[in-house]
Amino acid sequence: IKRKFMDSPPLVSIICLCYNQKDFVAAAIRSVLGQTYENIELIVVDDASNDGSKEVIKKELKGTSIPFIDLQENVGHCQAFNMAYQQSKGAFIIDLAADDLLLPTRVEVGINDLINQSDQTAVHFSDAFTISETGDVTGTHYDRHEDGKIKRKIPSGNLYKKLIERYFICPPSMMFRRTVLEHLNGYDEDLVYEDFDFWIRSSRSFHYTFNPAPLVKRRVLKRSDSTNQFALRSKHAFSTFKVCEKIFDLNEKPEEDRALIRRCKYEIVQCSKTINFSLIPKYWRLIKKTKSRLRSPKSHL
Repeated sequence: IKRKFMDSPPLVSIICLCYNQKDFVAAAIRSVLGQTYENIELIVVDDASNDGSKEVIKKELKGTSIPFIDLQENVGHCQAFNMAYQQSKGAFIIDLAADDLLLPTRVEVGINDLINQSDQTAVHFSDAFTISETGDVTGTHYDRHEDGKIKRKIPSGNLYKKLIERYFICPPSMMFRRTVLEHLNGYDEDLVYEDFDFWIRSSRSFHYTFNPAPLVKRRVLKRSDSTNQFALRSKHAFSTFKVCEKIFDLNEKPEEDRALIRRCKYEIVQCSKTINFSLIPKYWRLIKKTKSRLRSPKSHL
């Protein structure tokens, strides 16, 4: 898959964020250093870990000029990422959690897929191997047939409405143009997690492209953010509601409002399961507000 670029190959910034991931961060860093694509800028951030992660990072980076942002106070993923993003220089960016791994061709494949597309196609995502705490492969993010083909069609292009309706992108598989973050003014630091908000706000203005190859390894841990999202009384639920409010403001078409109503009803069920009862009346009010706009003859004019 080697390909020559007309000019020099663009710089790719990989921001590796660590919080209490002592057992995995060294492997994450090595997965960046082992890329087949060479023009990479790695920035490592530790968000005030207290498990010895900082010492592991310093040992792994010893003798290199790789920047290490050593935070003394825990600020959360969104703010920690933004600090590194503001220091980065790459035309393309990857947000790498310290418990996940990039496969060796992840950056090269992403650049090759994106470089031949218009600037509007700005977010690249792929399938991923899921791995256990010990690193054993347990499957893939997307279900596959026995012949290896993905069971359902994964969409590309304008995904805004589809991303309102359901989660289907594997977050650590994403790579995106810097112009996306410039347009969004970085991650929203008022949120506990970034994925859903990033998908919604970026897909309103930019297109996505999918590669079916597993290009990363996503580690599934009992204490990970992706599992905590659906834990009892999870703070993630409040961030999700804030994103749904943003969707109302971003929607331009009746079918997008109908998708928002379906999303709100789905989230009400999740709130019931996770005992986030205070959010349920807020979702019903948002549904009522959305339905009212749908009934208006001047809706979305």
